[in-house]
Amino acid sequence: MENRAAYMFLIPWLAGLFGITIIPVTVSLYLSFTDYNVLSAPTWVGLENYEKLISGDRRYENSLWVTLKFVGYSVPLVLVFSLTVAVVLNRGLAGLAIYRSLFYVPSLIGASVGIGLLWYQVFGERGVFNDLLGLFGFEGRSWVTNPRYALSTVIALNVWTFGASMVIFLAALRQIPDSYYEAASIDGANGWQKFRRITLPLLTPVIFFNMVLLTIQSFQSFTQAFVISRGTGGPVDSTLLYTVYLYQRAFQHLEMGYASAMAWVLLIAIALFTALIFWSAKYWVFYGDK
Repeated sequence: MENRAAYMFLIPWLAGLFGITIIPVTVSLYLSFTDYNVLSAPTWVGLENYEKLISGDRRYENSLWVTLKFVGYSVPLVLVFSLTVAVVLNRGLAGLAIYRSLFYVPSLIGASVGIGLLWYQVFGERGVFNDLLGLFGFEGRSWVTNPRYALSTVIALNVWTFGASMVIFLAALRQIPDSYYEAASIDGANGWQKFRRITLPLLTPVIFFNMVLLTIQSFQSFTQAFVISRGTGGPVDSTLLYTVYLYQRAFQHLEMGYASAMAWVLLIAIALFTALIFWSAKYWVFYGDK
């Protein structure tokens, strides 16, 4: 009877597991080996989609480089900004809860369409950013339509949403005993030495945690680049993130088989990068029992 009651409570979760996760993932894997345009039945083509990804699609190759550049800049910048703000807030500022909430809010709304549209206006030719530059005598430009700077605006938007990582860092900082810093002060250590020798080593498990989360999230980023580029990945494919190109092939060209193959390659890439971070952790992550 007790087991039956437990299974009854598990039914909604099991329905979600199979209906939203296992079955769609299995179907996606099958479709990645087919030619499927939604309007007709899928046709088995074997590894043709994967072969085309490797050798016959220049826009796909460009989306890879754009995504790697986006991840390579976004993850370190978010880590640095979030840790810096957390250290400042941890100094015992008055109204800490207010500041913490203000910095956290962008992480909740940063991936929304509304914020993407706002960002497009801020960095437009007549946007607020150019108005600020004008105050210092610099000539503005349309940053979102210039291939040299368009990706930078998307990266800036992603960095702006550092609040979630900051809150995690702040919680970890508040767990470091004050006695460590007091002992360091007695030994004559300055602020930088305390941060370098005490704070940073004790935070490495949290840095590792945030790095894994940010890497996975950055590879899956979509809304910001899609909205800012108006769904084109432009100008000149400079903001063509992997997910944006996947969306184009799936929902604009109706190449669902090809898009499914892209999705599985993305999954494998994320798994490899995550595994690389876990492998490197033994060289720089320090736990309390070591």
